[in-house]
Amino acid sequence: MHIEQLRDFCIAKKGVTEHFPFDDVTLVFKVMNKMFALVGLNHWEKGEQKINLKCNPEKALELRAEYEGIYQGFHMNKKHWNTVKINTADVSDTLVFELINHSYDLVVQGLTKKAKAELANL
Repeated sequence: MHIEQLRDFCIAKKGVTEHFPFDDVTLVFKVMNKMFALVGLNHWEKGEQKINLKCNPEKALELRAEYEGIYQGFHMNKKHWNTVKINTADVSDTLVFELINHSYDLVVQGLTKKAKAELANL
């Protein structure tokens, strides 16, 4: 997967914006101003393609046990975030897209009623 494919998939989701809130190399995707995906562009350029994604805590543990390319979220709450290595033997592009969808959906579920209504009207 190329960074453009990842970006296009994330930014196409309803209500998503992209930011660099921490520095000029950490690309953050937000839905209604809530983070659901982070990508270190400096790591990506060095061949370490990975993304941090929010995840249901039970599912996060299951994924970490099943896939070598999925582990506790780097610099994130380890209970709710996973780091997913992209372009590895055991993590397919299809799985990455599924996990992005899961992260997005979790964040949307946690939005306030007002934010959900705003999102619905976009």
